[in-house]
Amino acid sequence: MNSAFRNILAGLTAAAALSSLPALAQVKNQGYVTDTNGDVVMATGAGVCVRNGFWTPALAAAAAACKQCTPELCPAPKPAAAPAAAAKPEAKPEAKPADKPKPKAGPQNVELKIELQGMAFNKTEMTADNKKELDEFLAKEVKPLNTVGAVIITGHTDRIGNDKSNKTLSEKRALGVKDYVVSKGIDQKLIFWEGKGPKQPIPVTKFCDNKMKRAQLIECLAPNRRVTVEVVGTKLPPAPKPKPKP
Repeated sequence: MNSAFRNILAGLTAAAALSSLPALAQVKNQGYVTDTNGDVVMATGAGVCVRNGFWTPALAAAAAACKQCTPELCPAPKPAAAPAAAAKPEAKPEAKPADKPKPKAGPQNVELKIELQGMAFNKTEMTADNKKELDEFLAKEVKPLNTVGAVIITGHTDRIGNDKSNKTLSEKRALGVKDYVVSKGIDQKLIFWEGKGPKQPIPVTKFCDNKMKRAQLIECLAPNRRVTVEVVGTKLPPAPKPKPKP
């Protein structure tokens, strides 16, 4: 996702997009900016579906435009039901054949998430602890995946400062983590990123009183200075344990 795409999102608020559409349009493609027919708006020249602030992988998978916007997240189609066979006269029981081996289970869909909290005030770089946490997440949880379908990176800030500067700061934090993830071998074509500014604070920080001394308030709001990394992919089930020999 490039900056041009994010500029389009910045000009379309999620609330205005949803409230101006009929109920059917909101249900049809929740998580995306839609026209009056409920069809997803495409970014001009980029061929990318424009998301609103409520977008999540789950909403994308349930959207009518899933195959168009995020085919890697779409659920597998259910096989057509076989036509009912005509009733046959009861036959005499036959000897049971030898048990056939059970078919191997296919890959399972998984969603992984990590929050890199406590970034320095008014800074975009990850801390040493952030990098250590992200390295462990990529090595222990993402690397074992059979496939990686999408990586969603979202930057956040605390509430100190104006909305415009915080929006820019959150985007730079998301881009910094994106570049780091790419350096670890993740295909950048699978990565979607955005900045939320201070719009999604950690609940516990509601107790941080603005009457605190500035240094104390900055410390209290530290959990909000973060980047969230979500990974959607598939994982093979664990191999069955061999039966013990008699």
